[in-house]
Amino acid sequence: MLFNSLTFVAFFVIVYLLYRVIPGWGMRKNLLLVCSYIFYGAWNPPFAALLLTSTVVDWWLAGRMDRESIQSRRRLWLTLSLVTNFGFLGFFKYGNFLLDNTVALLGAMGISYHPPHLDILLPVGISFYTFHTLSYTIDVYRRQLKPEYSLRDFALFVSFFPQLVAGPIVRARDFLYQLKDPPAPVRGRFAWGVFLMTMGLFEKVVVADTLLAPTADLVFGHPFPLAALDAWAGALAFGMQILCDFSGYSLTAIGADLCFGFYLLDNFKFPYGASGFSDFWRRWHISLSSWLRDYLYIPLGGNRLGTARTCFNLMFVMLLGGLWHGAAWTFVLWGALHGLFLLIERAVRFFTAGATWTDSLLARTAGWLLTVLGVTITWVFFRAADFPTAMKTLVSMFGAFGERGDQILATRDLIEVGAVVAVVLTAHRLLRDSSIEAIVQRSPRWWVMSLRPWI
Repeated sequence: MLFNSLTFVAFFVIVYLLYRVIPGWGMRKNLLLVCSYIFYGAWNPPFAALLLTSTVVDWWLAGRMDRESIQSRRRLWLTLSLVTNFGFLGFFKYGNFLLDNTVALLGAMGISYHPPHLDILLPVGISFYTFHTLSYTIDVYRRQLKPEYSLRDFALFVSFFPQLVAGPIVRARDFLYQLKDPPAPVRGRFAWGVFLMTMGLFEKVVVADTLLAPTADLVFGHPFPLAALDAWAGALAFGMQILCDFSGYSLTAIGADLCFGFYLLDNFKFPYGASGFSDFWRRWHISLSSWLRDYLYIPLGGNRLGTARTCFNLMFVMLLGGLWHGAAWTFVLWGALHGLFLLIERAVRFFTAGATWTDSLLARTAGWLLTVLGVTITWVFFRAADFPTAMKTLVSMFGAFGERGDQILATRDLIEVGAVVAVVLTAHRLLRDSSIEAIVQRSPRWWVMSLRPWI
């Protein structure tokens, strides 16, 4: 059940109306839990059992951890949680990937191995709800969070349908406390939630799917080298497409949560206005980058154990971040490139520390443009189906084929992509220190008043 479908619209309206008329906070939570499992089961009913299993296991293990005073046993319960969650994730998302690479490795060693094809189906949203539950067990293990004794509330936190399929990644400490008492009435909250959902669906349906996706698909699906302009248009189109697609889904989820009275943190903060890759990752998919920072980078030592260890930690985290997005070596290389750019940025900052020219308008603008360029290049590996396609696109982008490259994009395609790129880059750069709420508050009074009946 996709957000950009009439089925979801009907589902959301029915659930919300029932939510408003059913008395009692407990009954409302029961409704949301049942409807969330219906929403998830609509993709593939057996996967709902997998979601429930992961939920019950982590809820039970966290309770055991909290009651245990012996540290070795608490560590054992945490290990069981990690093994269970990463076991499910590894099998369903990376099972075929690992098997194929094992066959290739054995073949390179002269060993012929022909295992049966597993034909594993990927459960929708497993990468997201796995990180939901792990944030809970890890925080309980660290004694930063008390365990949730209501299985119903914990199951609702894990499975709540707005953020279940495509995020944001929600942490237990940011959501569970909101389930204790019914949300206090706030004037305009529902209308603001619908407004955010509308903006998110506009990003997804109109900009990502209609204006950008056809161009990106045409460029990356073309079997022969392209003219440089077409190759760049395809790379930029995909970069804007994944922004509007992902941020649109996140904004829709945030708006849907708000309609029910729940609050989620922002997941995107004008990332194409970033000056540098570290700034980019503070703005792009914030729920993932902050999760990797708090539960992987910092426990590995962060930047506290010397330069060499810091470089290793950064690269290791970015490699895993790339693999989290998909089971393919192209995603791993995408993460590696981001890790490399982060290391280069750290080196540049080290050697230019104290230089006054780094704060000049020219330096900041150059840093912004270089960030956009680097991010666009990395998107090629994220979008390409394989390395040959990625290399063909990169070689075409930098003009190695000259006039021999195919010109496959119409003038209209180039104008549409160029217009979206210009609007996004300008808006993100100018609004990089702002927010949607602040923009509305600073808007002309007549415009806000005209929207007041709706937002």
